[in-house]
Amino acid sequence: MKRIVLASNNAGKLDELQTMFAPLGVELVKQGDLNISEAQEPFHTFVENALAKARHASRYAGLPAVADDAGLCVDAFGGLPGVQTAYYCTQYGYEKSDANNVRALLEQMQNVDNRRAALVSTLVAVKHPDDPEPLIAVGRAVGEITRQPIGDKGFGFDPVMFIPRFGKTFAELPVDVKNENSHRGQSSRQMLALMRERWFGA
Repeated sequence: MKRIVLASNNAGKLDELQTMFAPLGVELVKQGDLNISEAQEPFHTFVENALAKARHASRYAGLPAVADDAGLCVDAFGGLPGVQTAYYCTQYGYEKSDANNVRALLEQMQNVDNRRAALVSTLVAVKHPDDPEPLIAVGRAVGEITRQPIGDKGFGFDPVMFIPRFGKTFAELPVDVKNENSHRGQSSRQMLALMRERWFGA
């Protein structure tokens, strides 16, 4: 089985991606399990940050690497928090956590009528740290922010991301349905196709 280092220590992200990458016969290894520190993310776009993370992990692991930079883009906030999503709640005095991010978002949107938002996932994979042709895949799930959390599955903003076509939040959907339709599900399918074509020649 081929090993690819995942430039993340997020257990939820690892579980989702490992399931989606299973058809390739690859094993994803969290960078933390290889004692690799987290990369700096100084950029303002998902693709630049994901590329920086992938190159960093690949350099220290000596393995191909895949990185996901994902976030929530709220229409009423001009696309923010965007790349700062993971730390969103800290600007309002909360400790960094998924629950506090949801809490801060609902507080900031309390008097906002335009609830439209998109969860965006940008996956970048490199064969080695200096790979001149990184693979790039982007997924986008559009929905509306609820006024309170609903459902107990998933992680991140899943409990407040209402998907109109299902009439449910991501946190209410069965895992397979969520993975099929989520931003990360979309980017993962694109990435699988790219890896098959470019890396594995299948």
